Amino acid sequence: MLDPDLPATVKPATPMDWRQVGNITAEAFAEDPINRWIFGKDAAIQATFRQLARDIYLPHGICHMIGDEAATMWALSDSRQGLSPFQTARLAWSLVTKGSKGAMKRAIRAGEIMDKNHPTAPHLYLFTIGTRKAARGTGLGKTILRPMLDAADRAGLPCYLENSNPANSGFYMSHGFERMKLFEVGEGSPRMEAMWREPLVK
Repeated sequence: MLDPDLPATVKPATPMDWRQVGNITAEAFAEDPINRWIFGKDAAIQATFRQLARDIYLPHGICHMIGDEAATMWALSDSRQGLSPFQTARLAWSLVTKGSKGAMKRAIRAGEIMDKNHPTAPHLYLFTIGTRKAARGTGLGKTILRPMLDAADRAGLPCYLENSNPANSGFYMSHGFERMKLFEVGEGSPRMEAMWREPLVK
């Protein structure tokens, strides 16, 4: 079991925080190339991250927040969960009503391709890390990321993420992530960067 040493500003998110976690993440990913390609509209991006926070990462993963400015969603590889049929139908309805034309089809295909490319070795999965636009460049990303990386190091556990924005590659590399491969999440999509971080020996 991971036991991150959280600084005073970083708090574990609770199931009641699903809207806030989803909203922070949606704002952080609003201009993200892959999310724009899949969903097309801000309302669909927000609805998707809210639901994934509520139905998967808050009940089954590890989520942290810094006030209303930054949030992360993590999961241990052996506890990753999918959506139930009801939850899948609810998400599909959100995409049909709030996304651009074809958003549901693109989202389903992207999910399938991401699952196919997901590593099978045990690891800690960083699903999202994001800050509000007004908080960018203030160091909150490093503050909220570091405790989990340190905990993974203590546990001897690698970390994995899918980077959907090339502008963030340098940030992840500065924290020990290395590129595994690039892949498209659908025909003609921007490329996703799969990144892996081996635990540091201390």
